[in-house]
Amino acid sequence: MGETPDIEKTEPEDDYIHVRFRDPDRYDEIRTPDWAEKPAESVSEGSEVRTGHVEGEDDWEVTSVLIETHVGEEKAEEQAREIVEKIESQ
Repeated sequence: MGETPDIEKTEPEDDYIHVRFRDPDRYDEIRTPDWAEKPAESVSEGSEVRTGHVEGEDDWEVTSVLIETHVGEEKAEEQAREIVEKIESQ
């Protein structure tokens, strides 16, 4: 996998801070895969990873990471970057 992408946007929502790395509109399908739970939970308990599939390609890319709101925006961005680095370096 390549370099860790930059954060495009950070949006506080009800229970999560949504840290977006890639535009979700470029994907034909987005999932929250079970395999991403372990690297996500190892950094931030209760976090989730969303991945997207580009039509015609084999790979799935991390589109965003959801971190529980109690962490705060700045810490959520740090944790989201760490999660993406773990996943994309495998």
